[in-house]
Order: sequence, then structure tokens, then C-alpha cells
Amino acid sequence: MIREARTHVSRNEPLLFELSSPGKKGYQLPELDVPPVDAAEVLGAENTRAEIEGFPEVSEVEAIRHFTRLSTWNYAIDLGVYPLGSCTMKYNPRVNEAVARIEGLAWAHPYQPEPLVQGALEVMARLEAALAEITGMDAVTLQPAAGAHGELTGILLIRALLESRGNPRKKVLIPDSAHGTNPATAAIAGYAVENIRSNERGMVDVEALARIVDEDVAALMITNPNTLGVLEVNIRKIAQILHDKGALLYMDGANMNALAGITRPGDNGVDVMHLNLHKTFSTPHGGGGPGSGPVAVKRHLEPFLPVPRLKQQDGKWVFDYQRPLSIGRVRAFYGNFGVLVRALAYIMAHGGEGLRNATLDAVLNANYIRKKLEAHYEIAAEAPSLHECVFSDARQAKHGVRTGDIAKRLIDYGFHPYTVSFPLIVHGALMIEPTETESKRELDAFIDAMISIAREVEENPELVTKAPHNTRIGRVDEVTAARRPVVRWRPK
Repeated sequence: MIREARTHVSRNEPLLFELSSPGKKGYQLPELDVPPVDAAEVLGAENTRAEIEGFPEVSEVEAIRHFTRLSTWNYAIDLGVYPLGSCTMKYNPRVNEAVARIEGLAWAHPYQPEPLVQGALEVMARLEAALAEITGMDAVTLQPAAGAHGELTGILLIRALLESRGNPRKKVLIPDSAHGTNPATAAIAGYAVENIRSNERGMVDVEALARIVDEDVAALMITNPNTLGVLEVNIRKIAQILHDKGALLYMDGANMNALAGITRPGDNGVDVMHLNLHKTFSTPHGGGGPGSGPVAVKRHLEPFLPVPRLKQQDGKWVFDYQRPLSIGRVRAFYGNFGVLVRALAYIMAHGGEGLRNATLDAVLNANYIRKKLEAHYEIAAEAPSLHECVFSDARQAKHGVRTGDIAKRLIDYGFHPYTVSFPLIVHGALMIEPTETESKRELDAFIDAMISIAREVEENPELVTKAPHNTRIGRVDEVTAARRPVVRWRPK
């Protein structure tokens, strides 16, 4: 049988400005049946303008088709896996979206009187209690808007506590395996930053830490599991070393999806930590928001939490502003409410056993990928992986291929790239986090693609160094793009 040869055409889409033609409109209205009004007279000439310079003029169908065609180019969590290490880009149940859109919750105004929003306050109070239980801490604030904001809040709490003891101290210790926002947080809070190198297993060197901690150290900011995907197994010893010197232990909880239901940081000596609800507890992650970075603390830090605090009074939920030791507000209103609703829905739907199973699945998936790829890529740390695994491009670099090349070639296989060149302590890092939501079938397809690329590197490295080949735009000049970015379109 002779098959007819066909060519599939997927044309490039011009900019909306390039589609523009003078006089086109995206709307059609009937003639006015009332006298026209001059907007300049009513609003004032200084508040009106005849037109927006350079604004595209297109028809309705052109506008609709333009944005619809662009949407078909998107890679999305509904299409496939996002193996981005550190980011926890997982699929989130749609039911949580539906709950967050319940009319009484979605349209609750933040200035409504407390008696009229008791349901919303109950949601927040229940979430605070649930997060305290999950983390093993004594109190939680939901105010911080995202992870880095939670970090800053946590370090400000530590500073306030130490100041109340008479000495805020001078520096914060940060392991080289911590998240990159940690040093900035400490500096903004007024502390000098001292880096601690990891040992050969990718963990904090406990003996080196004991030598460094003195009366000038305010806290250690530790990411656990760290950015190598490795659990800091000596966390209790680390906490004891700090506490013996009057310092505190801050834990970056961005990777809590590797611990939830298995262990509680508060039981291991952690004084204060933040959580990323948009990573661990069900909000679509990426695109700059929305986020939420609640901070959980042990009892000695509770008096310093931001105002207001939720409390019950005469059987009703109210906000308490009378807290003389508080660091004050850290955000307008009380957190990103829609994110809080999703998080509580996620936690209640899973229950304790469900959260534990999700954690076990995340760890299992990461170790499955690690085991399958270890023969083809060099693992960065020999210590066991938890929710993510980190490789280096050392073997591929011998053929002139780097992690960025592999990531671009992965696009040709239909996958979003992993996290490239992070953590910085691994030269040529490939950071992979499959999350708990991916099936074995999806993982196998990703693994097959990575193995195939490893073979291409050995047999035909140029195929990889010139990737991607199947995208509308090929390899771009990244250096020029970084040094001379074009961020605004100007009409010719």
C-alpha cells in the first residue's frame, strides 16, 4: 500500500503588534441611543488621552486566534512532568481549586468585620493548627507571602528574641548546600553571613560547625533535606551545638514534601522554620505566584510573631493586636487567602496517612530515577537521596557536552528540562525532582529520554551541543540575550 506523503505545518505566530492594521477593532457596538459625552469634559483633559501610542489594532477573531495559538505552544503540568529540582512542580488536585473558588471564600473582602467572616477565620485557624502538628512546632503565622518572605520573618523573629536577651549577635551561619535566598535573608536582617562547607557526603560537617559556633553566632540557616536532596541526619547534634552556645536553629522548609508525615522538624531541635504552601500543599507553582510562606515557631519565639494573631474570644475568632513583643506586620492583611484555602483542603483530603504516603512516593520516585540513571550520569553525592537527585555532567563534559546542552536536547524528546547548574556546589549540576504525582510510566519515558541522550553524547555529541532541533526557535545566543535583553517592543 502506498501512503500519501504529507507535510505538517505549524506556522510561527507573529507579535500582536505585527498583526496590527490601522482602523481594526476587536469589538462592535450599536449606535448610541443617548447623547454622546466628551470624556475630557467629564473627567478632565489631564485624565484622558485620545489613544495609546503604538497600541495594536486587531479584530476580535485575530485576537482570539493569536492567544489560542500561543497557548498550544505551552508546556504545562497537565501535559507532562516538570522534573525541576528544588521547585517541586507537581500536579495538584483540581478539587482544591474548586474549594478555593467557593463564593463565600473567593469573594470574602479583607475589610469585612470579623463577625461576618468567621468561616474564613476558621479556615486559617485550622490551617495554623494543622501546620503546627505537621511540623512539630507550637505556633504558626500565615502572613508571609512566599518562601523568601517567610525566611526573613523567621530571622527577624530570632533577632527580636536575642535582642530581648540583651544581644542580637552579629552573624548567621549558612551551609553551602542551603537555598540561595538564605544569605540574602540574613543580610537584609542585619547579619553578616559565614559560609560552611559540606563534607564528602554532602552534609554539614558537625565537627567544623562546633569549632565555628561562638557567642557572635545568632543562628544557623539549614535547608533540610538540602539542595543535594540529602537528609541532614545529624540535625539533632547540630541543634545541640547551637543551643549550647545560645544560638538558634532556623530550618528552610521548602523541601518539606520529603518529610511530611515521616518526621517533624520541631522534634529534632528546630526553633523556627518556614513552609512553602505553594510547593508542598497544593497551589499551582510557577509564573511568579501566588505563594505562601507560613512560619512555624517553638514556644519561646511565639510572643514575637507578627500581628495580628488569631485567637478565640467569647466563642468567636478575632484578631489580637495587643502583642507588645511582636515584630509588627510583615504583610498587608493576613496571607494569600486563596492559597491557604487550597492548603487546608489538601491536608484534610489526605489526612495524616495520606501525607505520609505522598512523601514516601516522592522519595521513591526520586530514588527510582537515581538508580536508573546512575550508570549513565555521575551522581553528585553518595549519600542517599530523598525527594530529588543531583547528577553532574562530568562524564558528558569529556565529550564537550554540558548540562545546558543535555537540557536543550531533552526538549526535543518532549520533556521540560530539569534544573540546570544548581546547586552551585556541583559543577555542571543536573537537578531532578519528579515529585510524588508522577506514574512509573511517566518516569520511565523520562528515564529513556535521558539514557538516549547519554548515548548520543558518546556517539554523536554535536547532535546534543546544537539542540534543540524541533523547536520553533533554535539555540539562541544566551550571552547576548543576558547582556542586551530586548524587553520592550517599539513600533518602527
